Amino acid sequence: MDIRLDGKVGLVTGGSRGIGLEIAKLMVESGAKVMIVSRKLDSLKQAAQEIDPTGESVATFAANTGDPEAGRAAVEAVLERFSSLDLLVNNAATNPYFGQLMDIDESRASKTVQVNQEGVLAWTQACWHGFMRDNGGVVLNMASVGGLSVEWGIGYYNVTKAAVIHMTQQMAGEMGPKVRVNAIAPGLVRTAFAKALWETNEEAVAKRLPLRRIGEPSDIAKTAVFLLSDASGWTTGATFVVDGGALVVPSGGIT
Repeated sequence: MDIRLDGKVGLVTGGSRGIGLEIAKLMVESGAKVMIVSRKLDSLKQAAQEIDPTGESVATFAANTGDPEAGRAAVEAVLERFSSLDLLVNNAATNPYFGQLMDIDESRASKTVQVNQEGVLAWTQACWHGFMRDNGGVVLNMASVGGLSVEWGIGYYNVTKAAVIHMTQQMAGEMGPKVRVNAIAPGLVRTAFAKALWETNEEAVAKRLPLRRIGEPSDIAKTAVFLLSDASGWTTGATFVVDGGALVVPSGGIT
């Protein structure tokens, strides 16, 4: 089955590196045009060159995805550049705190919610009101296996990802039939964002997984393009776990 996105236009937040960059690259390879969003313009320019050196299929927009007004401006920009907006990938996230829930301060808790949870809502609203309500589309939210489990250290980040999973279901119920909404819950992936979780103990972590390796951004991108494409046309409100089997590992590990 040849999964294609020909003629589609997408907006990818957090698109300058890691999972977001890999999704944007595969979207363009699959026939789409894409606008990538992140806070730093220099990083965006470098990513755009990597995605499409010609610049014909990629555009950039520097913004903080925790800012609702920036979401509306990004929608206007992508419509001005490509005249359509069929696909939204809510990939941007932040995790400014590592530790137990009882010790997190209000400032970092608020920032985590603002980007990871409120940002998903605001940017989806911007796409809905700006184009998708009348023309249809697909929304893909990036959650995490942490939103389906309990772990020490990044618990509050995981709380916001659990909210994304539930918001995906709520959005799907409200935005159908014109707009489909799904989520991906990645496990541990080899990105700079998750570096502290895998860099010093990658071999040990990999041994605990049924597939015996941590994930690559391309593992998530392949699932993303499937969910953005017509190949998943009867799928909405679902969260796809892509974690190398982490959630099926018993507490004592595997042999």
